[in-house]
Amino acid sequence: MTRRVVITGMGALTSLGPDVPSLWSALCAGQSGVGLITKFDTSEWDVHIGAEIKDFDPASILGAKQARRLDPFVQYAMAAAFQAVQETGLCFDNGLAERTGVIIGSGKGGTTTLFEQFRVMLEHGPKRIHPLLVPMWISSMASSQIAMALGVKGPNFCVMSACSTGAHAIGEAAEIIRRDDADVMIAGGTEASVGPLTVAGFSAMRALSRRNAEPTRASRPFDAWRDGFVLAEGAGVVILEELEHAQARGARIYAELVGYAATADAYHITAPPEDGEGLARAMHLALRKARLSPQDVDYINAHGTSTSLNDAIETRAIKSVFGEHAQRVPVSSTKSMTGHLIAAAGAVEAMICVKAICDGVLPPTINYEYPDPECDLDYVPNTARQARVDVALSNSAGFGGQNACLILQRAAI
Repeated sequence: MTRRVVITGMGALTSLGPDVPSLWSALCAGQSGVGLITKFDTSEWDVHIGAEIKDFDPASILGAKQARRLDPFVQYAMAAAFQAVQETGLCFDNGLAERTGVIIGSGKGGTTTLFEQFRVMLEHGPKRIHPLLVPMWISSMASSQIAMALGVKGPNFCVMSACSTGAHAIGEAAEIIRRDDADVMIAGGTEASVGPLTVAGFSAMRALSRRNAEPTRASRPFDAWRDGFVLAEGAGVVILEELEHAQARGARIYAELVGYAATADAYHITAPPEDGEGLARAMHLALRKARLSPQDVDYINAHGTSTSLNDAIETRAIKSVFGEHAQRVPVSSTKSMTGHLIAAAGAVEAMICVKAICDGVLPPTINYEYPDPECDLDYVPNTARQARVDVALSNSAGFGGQNACLILQRAAI
């Protein structure tokens, strides 16, 4: 008998707030978390905007000494994970510690620390390098630090697949529960991406919006005047639990994860194929695993980055999978408000799907002003919409052609 996997806890830290309720409230109100970058002087950069975390004090959560030993990407992950675990009421004793694992992904790891310490080495020499540079830098440290803080000893590793990381982490964590290697998994993604090197790198690729004079209007997925995405920082973490385990302890069950698929384009280092075949195949496979038809899907949270290629190609992929239903199913990109959280995007967007199911609200695609003939679906433009959602699908697509699709369903218990 297949073990069913449900979501019993959620935690987030984004530019729209320090937790899931504040994130969801802002999304439903159509608020943007994008503003001028304050973390460094952008006067020599072409891009001056980002979606930064505001008013976050890691010492208040981790203690001052521990906070100093962790790169921001780990701090963000731990803040989100602690929220999610606290919400579940889980206590990792009586053997549960060995049946609980952690998969937290990051696309870049501790580049904030790496950049700072490289500068220290150039200015003062190698003997001045921080002795904890390596453990602060490596991408797997978010998973490791969460496990150490909570005392959980099940499967523990890092997924690293660019912008699909968070979705892959959740999907692979669910597979671990299904094959009976764990009863509980802490899964998601984290990224501290608003920094000099990262902004300069994405800017050099011409991937970022340069609408510096209008930060809140810069991220505009599916709009004809889109000119690139907006980098964001933060983390999203969910608690996945085997259904009977959750029921036995009387847990609140938000939704069931019924479908997951991962595919590769095998096409190009940054661009998807023009027909979106790889992403379409991921949606097909996830639907098949969920034993659902396209007509069963009530809402799609699109990858929707606000780049010219991605938005048009994702639209084609949705049309190829959903056929006539593509014109009826609502599709929105919440990156219009959160910015692009890179490795954390898929995790945060999976939680947004869960909230849409629980609250019956479709978050909008804001800044949708000028229709693009190549993007002609119902993108829930500018204003949230009341609607019953029983099944929600979330797309993720990463550089290098790494695709992921998650399908969440109202839990039938």
